Parts: sequence; C-alpha cells; structure tokens
Amino acid sequence: MATELDTTAVPILTRGGHEYTDTAQSGGAVRVSGVSPQHTPATRIWYGKVTNEPGYRSLPHHHGEAETGGYVLTGVARIYFGENYQRYLDMQAGDFVFVPPFMPHIEVNMSTTEELVWLTCRTPDNIVVNLPEVDDSTLEGYSRA
Repeated sequence: MATELDTTAVPILTRGGHEYTDTAQSGGAVRVSGVSPQHTPATRIWYGKVTNEPGYRSLPHHHGEAETGGYVLTGVARIYFGENYQRYLDMQAGDFVFVPPFMPHIEVNMSTTEELVWLTCRTPDNIVVNLPEVDDSTLEGYSRA
C-alpha cells in the first residue's frame, strides 16, 4: 500500500507564552496545550505542559478513554493510584510515565520549594474527569508545607 506524500502540508507553530489555556483542569495541576484539536488542525493528539506549584497536587481524576504519556521536565513528582490511592510511583526530571485509560490517580509535586513541570501527550484529546476529593492525610508522605 503506497502512501501519498503531502508536499503542501505545513507545520503549525505554537510559540511559548501563546499556548491554549482554556483546557480541562484538576486542582493544583494547571494544563496548557501547544498542540491540540482546540487550536491546531490536530485531530488525534493533545500535547501540552502541566505545572504544579511547590506543594500542590491535582484533584483525584482520570483521563477517560485517553492514553497518557508524561515526561518530568523539572522537579520531583509522585503519582498516587490504586485502592484509596495507597500505591504510588516517584519520578524525577528525565523520567517518563504511561497512565492507562480510566486509571484514577493524583499527581503531586513532592517539593515544597520547587515547581514541577510535566510534558504530557494524550490521545485522542485532553480528557480530564475529576473525582471526589480526598484528604491530604490519606496520601502517604505528602505534605503541602
């Protein structure tokens, strides 16, 4: 099967500081997109940046049918998951993570002094379904201060 090359196609640039900001949010996890169906011709991908200020975390949430890939650009992260969010993975700058569809989780900045920055790719789009909040005390090792 031959693939037709499209020599008329052009790349679409989103300059830093001009990301799409009207994205689904989850508590202290702030999402902006550089590539998404909302502001580019993309139809099957969401690619953006997620930041958590020092000591902040997301609400419990999942990403519906979306498969999610994350990369810790800067900072120290933890993802809580499983029954009552009792399991977790710790990550640092340079680590990648795959989050399966419909997996409830909480994204945490474990530092109380440094910002956490993720690069996130999701397909087909930035689906964020917030779940009922849990008390910080239920999250082993987490502290806002």
